[in-house]
Amino acid sequence: EVQLVESGGGLVQAGGSLRLSCAASGFTFDDYTIGWFRQAPGKDREGVSCISGSDRSTYYADFVKGRFIVSTNNAKNAVYLQMNSLKPEDTAIYYCAAIDSSYYFGTTAYRYDYWGQGTQVAVSS
Repeated sequence: EVQLVESGGGLVQAGGSLRLSCAASGFTFDDYTIGWFRQAPGKDREGVSCISGSDRSTYYADFVKGRFIVSTNNAKNAVYLQMNSLKPEDTAIYYCAAIDSSYYFGTTAYRYDYWGQGTQVAVSS
């Protein structure tokens, strides 16, 4: 059974940092692309970043470039999202998701097959 479990969310002041974790199980991590998405109240889910489990290729949405860093620990089947210089507009529920990397690499949400339950990030001004 494929499982994705996010952790690391919380409340932080603007300018602060958080590190989100996504623990994956039930699939061969090296063969998958892991994406990070977020959804703020009243808004559509949007893609934040993704990383290839095989070659560590990464992609970042423009609104997080230079602030967020995605990385993996393949030995632990874990993906991390280091979020720096956080802004109030980063407030959202953050989700990790997985898709077989032979099918897709990117941050279009409907392309992903497996999703975690999400972790709340709140940034105060």
